[in-house]
Amino acid sequence: MLDFCGTPTLETDRLILRRMRQDDTQIVFDRWLSDERISDHRISPAHKNVLETKVRVEKIVSGYDSKKFCYWGIELKDGHDLIGEIDLYDFDHATGNCEVSYSIGYNWWNKGYGTETLKAVVEFAFIHMNLHKLSASHNTDNPASGRIMEKVGMKQEGIIRHMIRNAKGQYKDCAVYGMLREEYVGRKGAGI
Repeated sequence: MLDFCGTPTLETDRLILRRMRQDDTQIVFDRWLSDERISDHRISPAHKNVLETKVRVEKIVSGYDSKKFCYWGIELKDGHDLIGEIDLYDFDHATGNCEVSYSIGYNWWNKGYGTETLKAVVEFAFIHMNLHKLSASHNTDNPASGRIMEKVGMKQEGIIRHMIRNAKGQYKDCAVYGMLREEYVGRKGAGI
């Protein structure tokens, strides 16, 4: 059974995963939601104006009223720059499964922040929420995201053809990854 505890602050060596705030709106717009290099790997199109982002951030902030809402802003400890977001969603109470998604601003790609972030949220999901299975997917034309998933111990389970349609109307194949609680516990016990 899932044990919901909302969105507590999580810390890693270099990052603080924290609740987003309304005053993050401009940074969220500037650093990833308006960037087409990032939206090309998301279902939703790049935001054209900060009002779109304001509405989205308002929805996120209001979600924190629920213990079943798990949505973090990714902040650097050094300088306190907000660089991305990560969330757990689509909780299935019957199976104890859910999905994870993340976005990191282009200027912070290939610096290990994605792996560090996902590792912290995977630990939170399996240890604190008693999750049974965590799933994620990425467009096959974004293999770097798959490497992040593999580094935290997720295994590719298959490819779903034309799983999403992006804002440009292009269908994209997605690689689907998963990790079971017992796999996580086994890795942790082995010191991996």
